Amino acid sequence: MSTNHYDLIVIGSGPAGRRGAIQAAKLNKRVLVVERGKRVGGVSVHTGTIPSKTLRETVLNLTGWRERGFYGRAYRAKQHIGAEDLRRRLDITLDHEVDVLEHQFARNGVETVEGVARFTASHGVEVLGSGGVADYTADRFLIAVGTRPYRPAHIGFDGANIVDSDEILDLERIPRQLVVVGASVIGVEYASIFSALDVKVTVIEPNDGLLPFIDREVADEFVHDLRERGVILRFGSKVVSATVEGPQNCRVVLADDRELRADMVLFSAGREGATDSLDLAACGLEADERGRLAVDKATFQTAQPHIYAAGDIIGFPSLASTSMEQGRIAACHAFEAPSHAPPEFFPYGIYSVPEISTIGMSEEVARERGIPYECGVARFRETSRGHIMGIGSGFMKMLFALETRRLLGVHIVGEGATELIHIGQAVLNLEGTLDYFVENTFNYPTLAEAYKVAALDAWNRMPKTQPSRLAAVMALDKARKAVSG
Repeated sequence: MSTNHYDLIVIGSGPAGRRGAIQAAKLNKRVLVVERGKRVGGVSVHTGTIPSKTLRETVLNLTGWRERGFYGRAYRAKQHIGAEDLRRRLDITLDHEVDVLEHQFARNGVETVEGVARFTASHGVEVLGSGGVADYTADRFLIAVGTRPYRPAHIGFDGANIVDSDEILDLERIPRQLVVVGASVIGVEYASIFSALDVKVTVIEPNDGLLPFIDREVADEFVHDLRERGVILRFGSKVVSATVEGPQNCRVVLADDRELRADMVLFSAGREGATDSLDLAACGLEADERGRLAVDKATFQTAQPHIYAAGDIIGFPSLASTSMEQGRIAACHAFEAPSHAPPEFFPYGIYSVPEISTIGMSEEVARERGIPYECGVARFRETSRGHIMGIGSGFMKMLFALETRRLLGVHIVGEGATELIHIGQAVLNLEGTLDYFVENTFNYPTLAEAYKVAALDAWNRMPKTQPSRLAAVMALDKARKAVSG
C-alpha cells in the first residue's frame, strides 16, 4: 500500500474537518487533513467564529459596556481604544486555539499537509503546496472547505475602506462612521460590536427586517435596543454601488438614488462555498450556484457515497457547533461506527451586543403548524441578578403547548443568552414540560432564575381545567394535613 494512501482524507481543518478527522483517527483509521492556510483551524479559527467573538469580548471589556447601566453611557474602562488594543487579545486567542488543535491532531495521529487540494479522480487528489505538487489517494473523503465572503462586482472592495467580514479583522484603525451592508448574522454582530465602541453605525438591508428565522418579538426587541443606541437601520434599501473616493471617504448609492458617506463600509451580504478550486467534476460532484454541496442530512454523504461533506459548505445552519457534529457523524457513518442522528433541536447563538439565542419553535412557527400554545416572558431588569448587573434590557420568552404543557421553544435576547439557552435545550430535547421550571429551584440571584419567572408567567395564563402536577401535589399535601390535623 502506498504511503500516500489513507483511509480518510479531510479537506479543510475547520470545525467539521477537525472533528471528522479526530473521530476517524479514534476508530484507528489513517487520516490526512489538507489545509490551504498556513495554520490549521480554518475559517472558524482565523476569520470567523473565534476572532469575531474575541473581538466582541475585547470591546465589551475595554469599553466597560457592562458597567454603563450603573455609571452612564459616557463611562469607559479605557479612554482611548485603538485597533492595536483589539488585535492584541485576538492574536493571543488565535495562537492558543491553533496550539490546542495542533496538539489534538498530534495526540490522535492525524497527519496534516499545507496546500490547495484538487480532485484528480474519484479516489485521488493532488495538493499544491509551497514545496510543489503531491498526489494522494483515499478510500473515503470528507469535504469541509467552508465558505468565504460573497464579493459582488458592484462593491469596490479595497481591503482598507471597503472590506468584507474577513478583512475587517485586520483593520488598522477604528472608523468614526461605519456602513454595514447586509443585516445577516455576521453584519448584525459587527454592527452592534462597533456601536459598543461608540462608532456611528448605519445598517442597510434590502428586506423588511433582520434575522427572519428568529422569533419576531425577540427581533423587535433587538432592533429597539440598536435604535436606542443610535444605530440607523435602513430596511427595504438596496445598495447599487459602493466606491472609495479617497482615504477614509466611501460613497454608498442606494436604489432610490439616496447616498451615504462613511469612512468605512463593511459588506456582509452572504457567503459562498470555497469549492471552485476542488475540480469537483473530476470526482463526479457538482456544487450549486453558491458553491454549496448537497448531502443526505442523516449521513452527510454526497452523490458519491464515499465522499462526505459537512459544515458551512452544505448550507444552513452554518454553525461551528452543528458543523462539529456533522463532521463526527460523517466519519462514524463512513467507517460503519455507531452514531446518533443529528438532533431535531439545537441552539442558535448570535454573538451580537446584546446576545441572541434561540431553540425550538417561535410563535410564528407554532401558529403555522396550528399548535395551541401559551407564552411566558421574564425581563432581565426585573430579576435581582439583572438589577445587580445593571441590565436595562433583554428578556427570555418560553412557549408551551396548551394540551401537553411541553416546552416548545426558548428565545432569549440579552446578557448571557448563548449560555442560558442550554437549560432550555436540555428540557426541550428531553420532552420536559412547564412543571419542571415551576417545581424546581434555581440559584438566586441568577439570570437563570428567569426560566422560573417566565414559566410562572405562562402558567398564570394557561387554563386551569387540567391542573398541573404541581397543583395536584399541593392539593394532596393539603388533604393529608387536613386528615392528620
